[in-house]
Amino acid sequence: MSATHEPGATLLLVARDVIARTLGQPGVAHDRPAWLQEPGATFVTLTRSGQLRGCIGSLQAHRSLLEDVSSNALAAALHDPRFMPLSAQELPDTRIEVSLLSSATELQFETEAEVHARLQPGIDGVLLEYGRARGTFLPQVWESLPRPQDFLAHLKRKAGSPADFWHADIRLSRYTVTCWKEADQSHVPV
Repeated sequence: MSATHEPGATLLLVARDVIARTLGQPGVAHDRPAWLQEPGATFVTLTRSGQLRGCIGSLQAHRSLLEDVSSNALAAALHDPRFMPLSAQELPDTRIEVSLLSSATELQFETEAEVHARLQPGIDGVLLEYGRARGTFLPQVWESLPRPQDFLAHLKRKAGSPADFWHADIRLSRYTVTCWKEADQSHVPV
């Protein structure tokens, strides 16, 4: 069975295939259209029973989409420091989501209140940088943190700062994503 040339279906199959093969399971057949060789930045998110099970990604396009999705899928499954490596037994119940990122644009602001007013809930992914610290939230995080104040406070904590921290040297960039998520596992070999 092969995927259509629809990008989402292909990217999801690439991610599942590399994880399955690495865990010693049968691979998942997929096409390799030419656009997979174009540069791209992706995040791969794994969930089990609706709970996060791994999420790793790239903020900038520095390799082909095929390499980026494959590498990030393996990293999310095996190297996310928040979780034990995914086991072969967990894979059938694990859902994969692939997010393709746009280029980031730096936000211009004077105050934290301006940032709150400029953020677009449900649309913006945000990268926060301060000194050597950095953290990002994909736009999907707005589902659980719909208020800009809460979104930014949690992002600051993710980057290692207190939720109420603010400094003039904070840099913020935003990006958007095109996201595809597995609905079920009917295409996965048993």
